[in-house]
Amino acid sequence: MRVAFDPVVLLLLAGVCWLYLRALRIVRRRGLTIGRGQQACWWIGIALVTVALNGPLDAYDSELMSAHMAQHLLLGDIAAPFLLAGLRAPLLLFWPPRPALVLLARQRWLRRIFRTLRQPLVALPLYVLTIWVWHYGVLFEGALRHPLLHVLQHESFLAANLLLWWPVLEPQKRRMPGQLWKIGYIFAARMSSMFLGMIFVFARGVLYEGAYGSGERPLGYSPRGDQGTAGGLMMVLDIVVIMATLTWFFWKASQEEDRDQEAAAQSGARSATPI
Repeated sequence: MRVAFDPVVLLLLAGVCWLYLRALRIVRRRGLTIGRGQQACWWIGIALVTVALNGPLDAYDSELMSAHMAQHLLLGDIAAPFLLAGLRAPLLLFWPPRPALVLLARQRWLRRIFRTLRQPLVALPLYVLTIWVWHYGVLFEGALRHPLLHVLQHESFLAANLLLWWPVLEPQKRRMPGQLWKIGYIFAARMSSMFLGMIFVFARGVLYEGAYGSGERPLGYSPRGDQGTAGGLMMVLDIVVIMATLTWFFWKASQEEDRDQEAAAQSGARSATPI
């Protein structure tokens, strides 16, 4: 089994992790604490990105569509929510390098653009557009032939997923009202991905003939079976995310309802107390 090794990616990840550790030191000096769960989420996300870009998946991505799809799912769909959860405020305020913070502070138009992009009604269609456009035949096969286009593809998948999950995980802790709307929001996103996976599973022929339709197949895969496996991976992940989201946010909504009822009961008790 081959294993890919990209020192540039490892150096970039090392720099990102150094910024995270730096932010942790700053936060602790200010007397704040970051839970182990939040830190664990960050390191899980980093590990997923590392596995996606350095290892067997990257080594076989130009020969096996299933390896390429698993790489995309790890990099974007799975790693993104872990990274965001690990960066929740106050770490988010200190993680970017100082020049980036100065630029954002001075350029209001950049803040407006980012504020707009992370709104649910913008982030969702942007995510759907990103995954469907990149799986168009010419672009998908072109990314395999041109390294810079491949890097852009990976970055856009990660960015689209970060924006998609932003209003759900609320890393700035500026809470949007309610929890149940998040179930429908993630359901819509995952269904758009699931439909794409169904196309790969049920297509009668090989869709990316130029990339995966000919040549020697590693691990004994046939082109059609490889494509079906890629689509199956997408569908399985979509189902898992939908079920996890359904469970988590129904539980969060019930917690909020209990807190609201308790607050209302306490308020009623205080108002009924004679002066």
